[in-house]
Amino acid sequence: MFEKRDFEQFRLIGIDAEAVEIQIKLINNGFPFLNIISPASINRGIIILDNDERDRYIEKFKTSSSEISRFVPASGAATRMFKDLYEALDDVNKGGEIDNNSNAGQFFLNLNYFPFYNDLKGISGFDPNNKSSVLELLLTKKGLNYGSLPKGLLKFHNYSDHSRTAFEEQLVESVKYATSYDGIAKMVFTVSEEHLDSFTSFYSSLYNKFKNDKGTILDVKFTLQKRSTDTVAVGMDGQPFRNPDGSILFRPGGHGALLNNLQESDSDIVFIKNIDNVTKEEYLSDTVIWKQTLAGILLQIRDEIFSFLKRLDGESDPALNDEIIKFLNERLCIKLPDLPGEIRKDFLYAKLNRPIRVCGMVRNEGEPGGGPYIVMDADGSTSLQILESAQLDKSNRNYQSWMNESTHFNPVDLVCSIRDYQGKKFDLSKYVDPETGFISNKSIQGQSIKALELPGLWNGAMSNWNTIFVEVPVSTFNPVKSVTDLLRPQHSGFSY
Repeated sequence: MFEKRDFEQFRLIGIDAEAVEIQIKLINNGFPFLNIISPASINRGIIILDNDERDRYIEKFKTSSSEISRFVPASGAATRMFKDLYEALDDVNKGGEIDNNSNAGQFFLNLNYFPFYNDLKGISGFDPNNKSSVLELLLTKKGLNYGSLPKGLLKFHNYSDHSRTAFEEQLVESVKYATSYDGIAKMVFTVSEEHLDSFTSFYSSLYNKFKNDKGTILDVKFTLQKRSTDTVAVGMDGQPFRNPDGSILFRPGGHGALLNNLQESDSDIVFIKNIDNVTKEEYLSDTVIWKQTLAGILLQIRDEIFSFLKRLDGESDPALNDEIIKFLNERLCIKLPDLPGEIRKDFLYAKLNRPIRVCGMVRNEGEPGGGPYIVMDADGSTSLQILESAQLDKSNRNYQSWMNESTHFNPVDLVCSIRDYQGKKFDLSKYVDPETGFISNKSIQGQSIKALELPGLWNGAMSNWNTIFVEVPVSTFNPVKSVTDLLRPQHSGFSY
């Protein structure tokens, strides 16, 4: 399967031949579907809080001395955000017209409301009536080159005397709820190597401004997705796909590869949120309230788990075991199989001594996102998991009922604890379910290939974490998936 030169390529990437062979087998054999019990729902896997409960958790968070930071995946290019505009540019160049009711039509009807409009206007030769020229100046190197930039560096919001990028809004958000007791706001952004210098220089220009205007010291680090997390591509013949120069094609392994970057966090408590899920500063109050709430729940659950673990370090106690079993079932939706007495203590210890995540769940109003489910694990216990649609077996007779009964989705709103009760950082790679990856069909050089995506960061990469789902309001979820999303009130400040 491999040639002599392949092994040198593996060495340069930082992956061994055995791992590549395993990846090829996974692609060719496929992944098993998970054993789904049911979608998670209110009071069955998803917690709903009243105002008093919420306030108690907020106070729990505010009085904590835990070191906190935020982790923001920001490496993806904005190409898909402008998909409709690329298609419109192609149509216009072929002599076609743009339908005013289409996304591209809405873009032009509201062109002057976009936060990057003034930048467009400042480009020599800009003509708002020349649609082809406007699109080229926005998307390509002839102008702003937005089609090739990461979302973090795009202007998202207008204010009275300035505009802000998504990156800036993430910094503002950190100041609001993720500043430690020492006045430092720690953040980690995952970025691509090609845009690292742009992010670094932009951040440098903002540092003193935030310190002076917000009274907060920023501590921002940029981390790159490691090449060793790239995955092999396979041709339709099941063999490694080779580039024209004979080398094997490796591709980025999806957001599950970012687990390695999360592992580098030095903080006890880590908030995770996508780069494009921001809102104008005046609409941040709900986000702040619920981020603090989720963190307070995490701290409460962590305290209870740590207490159990310290007690388990002592003598065996059947009453304690029963107490833990009840806690796992009622608080974490973990229903255990019958356990022989000789393994019960060790089994309970292993179930408790794991990373913890509290995930905000939004009522499903048609937005895309992974859904919360209760699944049966290989050891016979149940657990809460965030599943993508590709992980659901469409041939299963229960598939349609799962869809009908699914009421919530995950907007990538997570708060995590990644240290154990002794203060040691967990090795996060030990809590991944390797059989929860994805196989996607791609085309390259006019040929069809199959590509492997690693278990998603908040899917299979966190499969063996202790998990809690909490309902949060839809006002905390404001992603920008298409450029016209910037016209929504949460981003523009207006209703159109």
